[in-house]
Amino acid sequence: MYKSVKRGLDILLSLTGMILLSPLFLAIILAIKLDSKGPVLFKQKRVGLHKKHFNILKFRTMRVDTPKDTPTHLLENPEQWITGTGKFLRKTSLDELPQIWNIFVGDMSIIGPRPALWNQNDLIEERERYGANDILPGLTGWAQIHGRDELPIAKKAELDGYYVQHLSFSLDVRCFFATIKSVAKSEGVVEGGTGKTEKREQS
Repeated sequence: MYKSVKRGLDILLSLTGMILLSPLFLAIILAIKLDSKGPVLFKQKRVGLHKKHFNILKFRTMRVDTPKDTPTHLLENPEQWITGTGKFLRKTSLDELPQIWNIFVGDMSIIGPRPALWNQNDLIEERERYGANDILPGLTGWAQIHGRDELPIAKKAELDGYYVQHLSFSLDVRCFFATIKSVAKSEGVVEGGTGKTEKREQS
C-alpha cells in the first residue's frame, strides 16, 4: 500500500523541487560553464529497480578527461580531476540535485538504497541477499545516514536490507531529515585514497 503512496509523494515533491529550486539550478549551471569546458550534466550508468540500468544525472564536477566508470577514491590523485566549482558542489552535495528529474520520471525515489554503479558487482550481489535490488534506488537512504561512503559493502547492503524490511512513511521521514543533518556536517564523506578527502561514487 505504502509503495503506491510513496511513488505519488516522489512525483509531487520532485515536481515542487524542480520549480522552487530553478533559480539555484540556473546559478549552478552558469558557474559550471564559466569554470570549465564540457557539458553541465554528468550521466552515468547505474543499477535501478530489478537490476535494470538507467542513466543517473549529476551536475558535472570533474574534468571531461577523467577516467570513466572509476569510483573517485580509486583514482590515483582525485583532486587533480575535480573542478573548482565541483569541489563546492561535492562538499555540499548540490551536484546530486539533477536526480530530482530521475525521481520525477520514475528511475529513482527520494529515499532508497543509493544506486550502484553498473560494474559494482560485489555490492549488487550482496544487495540481492536482502531484496534491496527490488525497490527503486534513492537520492538518499538508510545506509547514507549510517556511514555513507565509510561503510564496507557488506554493512551497506545489510542496512539497505533493513530499509527494505521496514519500509514505511515514518522511516522515510527519518531518513530525509537525518540526511539534511548529515549533509550539513559533511558526515561520512571521504574523497580519495588517503586523508579526509571525499570518497564518492564518481561524478
